[in-house]
Amino acid sequence: MSHRWSWVLALLVVAVSGALMGLLGGDDSSQRSPVPVPDTAESARAAELRAQFPGGDEVPAIIVITRDDGARLNPADLSAIEKKWRAQVSEDGEAALTVVPLNADLTGFALNDAVKELRKTAPAGLPGDLRTEVTGGPAFGADIANSFSGANITLLAVTAAVVALLLIATYRSPVLWLVPLAVIGFADRVAAVVGTAVAGGLGMNPDGSTSGITSVLVFGAGTNYALLLISRYREELGRNDNARDALDIAVRRAGPAILASNATVVLALLTLLFASSPSVRSLGVQAAAGLVVAAVFVLLVLPPLLALFGKRLFWPFIPRAGAKPLTDSGIWHRIAESVARRPGRVAIVSIAGLALLCTGLLSTPVGLSQTEQFRVQAESVSGYETLAKHFPSGLTDPTQVIAPTNRAADIQKAITDTPGVLSATPAGQSPGGLSKWSVVLNAEPASEEAFETIDALRDSVHSVDPGALVGGSDASARDAGAAAERDRLVVIPAILVVVLAVLYILLRSALAPLVLVAVTVLSALAALGLGGWASVHLFGFPALDNTAPLFAFLFLVALGVDYTIFLVTRAREETPDHGTRDGIVRAVSATGAVITSAGIVLAAVFCVLGVLPLIVLTQVGIIVGLGILLDTFVVRTVIISALFTLIGPAIWWPALRTDDYRSPGGGTGGRHRAREGADPH
Repeated sequence: MSHRWSWVLALLVVAVSGALMGLLGGDDSSQRSPVPVPDTAESARAAELRAQFPGGDEVPAIIVITRDDGARLNPADLSAIEKKWRAQVSEDGEAALTVVPLNADLTGFALNDAVKELRKTAPAGLPGDLRTEVTGGPAFGADIANSFSGANITLLAVTAAVVALLLIATYRSPVLWLVPLAVIGFADRVAAVVGTAVAGGLGMNPDGSTSGITSVLVFGAGTNYALLLISRYREELGRNDNARDALDIAVRRAGPAILASNATVVLALLTLLFASSPSVRSLGVQAAAGLVVAAVFVLLVLPPLLALFGKRLFWPFIPRAGAKPLTDSGIWHRIAESVARRPGRVAIVSIAGLALLCTGLLSTPVGLSQTEQFRVQAESVSGYETLAKHFPSGLTDPTQVIAPTNRAADIQKAITDTPGVLSATPAGQSPGGLSKWSVVLNAEPASEEAFETIDALRDSVHSVDPGALVGGSDASARDAGAAAERDRLVVIPAILVVVLAVLYILLRSALAPLVLVAVTVLSALAALGLGGWASVHLFGFPALDNTAPLFAFLFLVALGVDYTIFLVTRAREETPDHGTRDGIVRAVSATGAVITSAGIVLAAVFCVLGVLPLIVLTQVGIIVGLGILLDTFVVRTVIISALFTLIGPAIWWPALRTDDYRSPGGGTGGRHRAREGADPH
C-alpha cells in the first residue's frame, strides 16, 4: 500500500471514529449494576410479578442503630429513635432496626445516590453516641455500584501509566512509547462507545464490570498488537536502510498474525453469547467489538504514524542495517537452542510442573456470599454483621414467595414446614389472584445454608403448586450461581472449539492445533489452580467468585493463543528454509523478546483490575496475570519448542511436507531431513 493511501485510510478511521463518538454519545455503562441472573430464572420471574402487589414498586433498606460503646440502648436513645421511625428493638436491648422503602427500579449509580442520601440523613436528630448503618438488599446493590464509581477514570489512568512504563522499559526510548500509547488510548475511548452501542443495540445491558474488563482487554491486546508490529519493524530495519520499505514488510509479515490472533480472541469472546447470564453475554459482545476497534487502529492508524517519524522514533537505540539478526543471537536464541538439545526432558519436567499447579483447583472453594463480595470494608457488610449479632440473619432481606391465593393455606403450611425457615408472614395480594409471603431464613445472606433452604423451600411450594415462585436476594444469588455453573459447562467447550477451528484454518496442519490447544488448556488450568490457591491462601479471600473461573479461562485460552499464533506463524515462516528444529529455534529467538514484553504488559494490565474493590475482579486479575506469565516464560518458550522439536516435520503435515523444505541454495532441504531424523534427545 502506498504511503498516501495509508494516510487516507488512517484519517478515514479517525474521522469515522470521531463521528461515531459524537453520534452515539458518551459511554454510561459504568453507571449500571451487573445483571447476573437470566430473565427466565425463578427469582427474576418473581421480581417481575412483585410489581403487581401493593408496595411492589419498593424494596426495603434496613437501618440498624446501636451505641458506639456497645451498651444497651437507654430510654433517651429509644425515645429519639421512636420519634423518627417505627423501630424494632432486639431482645438484648443493644440494637434497633427500621425499614425504609426505596424505589425498586433504582439501579447502579441512581441506587447508590439514594442509599448515600439515606446514610447521610439517618443520624439526623439522634444522640451523637448512636451509630446508624444502612444494610439490606438495596445497600448491597448500592455498594457494588459504588465500587465502579470513577472506575473508568481510575482504570484508564492506571492502565495507561502501566503500559507507558513498560513500553519505555521495552524500547528504552523517550519518545517511541508515546505513539502506540496515543493510538491505543484513542482506540480504547472509541471501543468503549462502540462496544456499549453494539451491546445496547442487541438488547443487552452493559454495566460497570463489563466496561472495566473491556477497557483492560483493549489496552492489553492493543498493546500486544503494537509490540508485535513495532518489533517486526525494528527487525526489518536491521536488514533494510529504507524505513518505509522496512515498515511495509513488517506490516505484511506481522499483519496476518495480528489478524489471526484478533479473530481468535473475538470469536472466543462471542462464545459468551451462549451464556445465560445477561452480564456475561453483554461482556462478550462489548469486548469483541472493542478488540476489533483495537486491531483496526493498530493496523491502519499506527503504521502511518510510525512512517511519519521514521528511524528517529527509536532514538537513542536506532536500528542499523547489517545488524546481527535476532534469529541467530541473543538470550532467547540460547534458551531455544538449550531446549532443542534436550526436548524430551524439558517437556516432561515442564508439563509435570503445570500438572502439579492444576492440583490447586482441588482445594479452591467456589462461591462468595453477599457479604464476601468486597475487598474493602462496605457499610452494607458491617451493617449486616451488626444486625446479625442482635437479630435473625435472614431479617435483613426476607425471601418472597408468590403463589395463587386459592392455595394460600397449603402454601403457608409448606413454607413454615420447610427446614431453615424462621417465619412466614403474608405480605399482600395482587388483583390478579396472587398472594405474597415474606419469609425469614435462619442463614446468612447468599450463604450455602441459605441456598440449601431456598432449594428446599422451592421443592416444598412447587409440590403444592408448580406455578409458585420463590424470589428475593437469596433466591437471586442461588440462580446466579446456577447460571454461572451452567455457563461454564456450555461456554468453555465452545471456546475450545472456536480456538481449535481458527488454528486449523491458520496452520492447515492435522496435529499442530491439537498440541497447541492441549498445552494452552493445561496452562490455563495450572493458572486457575495457582491463582485460586493464591486467592484463598495468600490473599485471604474466602473463595473464588462464581464467575471468576469462566472469565479467567476465557482470557487465558484466548489471549494465550495470541502468543501461540505469534510464535507458530513465525515458525511456519522459518521452517521451509531451516527445518522444523531450527525453524522453531529461530522463531523463539525472533519472537522471544516481543512475547515476553507483551506478556509482562498484559499481565500487568490485568493486575490493574485489583484497583477496584470487588473481589471477583481482583481474582480475575490475579489468575489471568499469573497465567499469562506462565504462558510467556514456560509454555511458548519452553514446552511448545520442546514438543515441536520432538514431533519433528509431522507437526506441520499436511501443510508442509519434507519436500517443501528448501536449502539455502534453492534446492530441497536434504540436510534438514537428515537433521530431523536424528535422535531429538
